Amino acid sequence: MNQEATLLPPLASTAVLKPSDPVPRDATQVSGIDFNLPENKNVRVSTLVKSMRTMGFQATSVGIACDIINEMRKWRGKTKQEQDEAEEEGLPAEDGTGNEKCTVFLGYTSNLISSGLRSTLRYLTQNKHVSAIVTTAGGVEEDLIKCLAPTYLGDFTLPGAALREQGMNRIGNLIVPNDNYCLFEEWIIPIFDKMLEEQEADPELVWSPSKVIARLGKEISNEESVLYWAYKNDIPVFCPALTDGSIGDMLFFHTFRTSPQQLKIDIVSDIRRINSMSMAAPKAGMIVLGGGLVKHHIANACLMRNGADFAVFINTGQEFDGSDAGARPDEAVSWGKIKAAAKSVKVFADATIVFPLIVAGTFAVEADDQE
Repeated sequence: MNQEATLLPPLASTAVLKPSDPVPRDATQVSGIDFNLPENKNVRVSTLVKSMRTMGFQATSVGIACDIINEMRKWRGKTKQEQDEAEEEGLPAEDGTGNEKCTVFLGYTSNLISSGLRSTLRYLTQNKHVSAIVTTAGGVEEDLIKCLAPTYLGDFTLPGAALREQGMNRIGNLIVPNDNYCLFEEWIIPIFDKMLEEQEADPELVWSPSKVIARLGKEISNEESVLYWAYKNDIPVFCPALTDGSIGDMLFFHTFRTSPQQLKIDIVSDIRRINSMSMAAPKAGMIVLGGGLVKHHIANACLMRNGADFAVFINTGQEFDGSDAGARPDEAVSWGKIKAAAKSVKVFADATIVFPLIVAGTFAVEADDQE
């Protein structure tokens, strides 16, 4: 200790100049990207995201999310049945061999489809990067409505009363003219008519939300649509709250046109379908943007297989009020919805900001390398 330190009051000296324990050899130093380096001029987004892993705070969470997603993408192994049989024979359940891929469940809330993030979600679906989707009614209808008419940028401060007078609807700082929903009604009611005819003609036909959504994806026939590509690539889209939105309004209106006959939609067959997908998965991964219904529906499906193997949550929810969105992955571990040994992270951030970066550092990397 130097001479000045010996002159300090002992209490202050002990408190302020307390020596540190040795730093572990494997400790990671905080660092960021140095834009002075020639190789970082006009840097690729994937390289930028990789550098965020050591920045700290939510940048590090973004980097961890990329690591987890890349691991779930690259995993190859045995089928669930082969794993079970190996365990029964006392052999290693997983030896890194096989052609099975991780089943990836993607969840997102309706506001993200209303936003420009829809293009990123469409990219994932178009290129078969996900196995199944869970969304809300708005996540279904807003995708279809955008094929009929655009959504516009507005402002968070636009007054609701004035917008109502103008027939404009505000989603955050986005504006959807009410005419868009009128166009939606004109488009979807004839499809419901046809679906009802098919139901009446075939007693064996049972519509489920995922079957309804697949039919709508087929009918929209628009390559900008997430649902179109989900239909095209046979990716099921689950929506247990299908009536909670404009599409529910249309189903309600349709009952008055066709009474006493009406469309019957069976949600039980869909819960069996998504839970069966989860149980059959050799590995299961969750990528969930937002919270509430979409987050829990995927997590609960993974409970049926004793937990997901990989989980990435992205939302701005806090846990102090016990909300589902705010819950971190470790809470899901307590329920058996994520395995104790799983790779998981929650990114506390606006998905419209960070998810395009994450996709650039994961799913889109191979496409970049081919350029």
